[in-house]
Amino acid sequence: MFRILLVASLLAATATGSLTGLSIKKQTRVWRGESVQDLHAEYQNIFTHGNRNAASHLWATFLLERAHQMTEAKLLRMFSGFCAVSGSPVQPRDQSRYFLRLPSVVDDRALVPGFMYFCCWPCVCDTQDFIRVDTLTVETLDGAREYNVAVIGNPCDRPEKMTEPFVQPFGHRRTNLINEAPMLSCAADGTLEGATLSDGGYVIISLFFHAPVSAPALPASVGSNTESLSDIAVPRREMPEPGRMRKAGRVNYQDEFEFSDMCQERAAKGYNSGMGEIFRRVASISPIGSSLGSELGYEVRDLK
Repeated sequence: MFRILLVASLLAATATGSLTGLSIKKQTRVWRGESVQDLHAEYQNIFTHGNRNAASHLWATFLLERAHQMTEAKLLRMFSGFCAVSGSPVQPRDQSRYFLRLPSVVDDRALVPGFMYFCCWPCVCDTQDFIRVDTLTVETLDGAREYNVAVIGNPCDRPEKMTEPFVQPFGHRRTNLINEAPMLSCAADGTLEGATLSDGGYVIISLFFHAPVSAPALPASVGSNTESLSDIAVPRREMPEPGRMRKAGRVNYQDEFEFSDMCQERAAKGYNSGMGEIFRRVASISPIGSSLGSELGYEVRDLK
């Protein structure tokens, strides 16, 4: 059984463009938002270029800078209002809640169970391939709370990649990240403007919501990240059924398992759905660990 791993070390704030958990800027002006609709109303203030592509770190920082003004329940509710992959505003409802098992930044063979909110199913595939789980301590009106957070590597580690041309699968347009994701801006010191960093120093793009379940254990034969995983997947006892809803107590959700075949088909077709190549290009600039989670099958059951 996998355990949820907590990162012990906290990084000091050294960057001008990014903030760590210990140095989150606290907005003194009171934000009076009460619903995710109020959060969505801030869209133009958060995304000044009017484009949210792969820039969900700005949603996250907006909320974290105001967390000290919110109860824990309100903070969690607000974080359910956007897609971590696309940056798109979403409505927190059963159909947009997905259960995933993502690798920890401490040990990418340790899968952390949790929920995320997405705008569409292809975001499941991109999450499996690139998003990892770290921790962050946040001050709320209910006191300091440690959360699991969804993170990616810093795309500004290699800023030249922002201008590297690629072909979008939609319409086969030749473009680059500067055009497709204009809210991604690198500071002079190599940090991502507007990003808040996790305890391990990674870019936070959302919370990774707690789920009352443990991830299945991997066979002992799992070795280095370079090993082929095709022969060691946990056997599946069900066939994937996209759109099937599962239930944990009063919480309804979709399991990532249901989209395993669709993710493979999407990859074979050049990622021609969801965000296409945009998020994948951003997250692959400075990837964290391996894409272990996307290559494994799971024994799936309703959460208890």
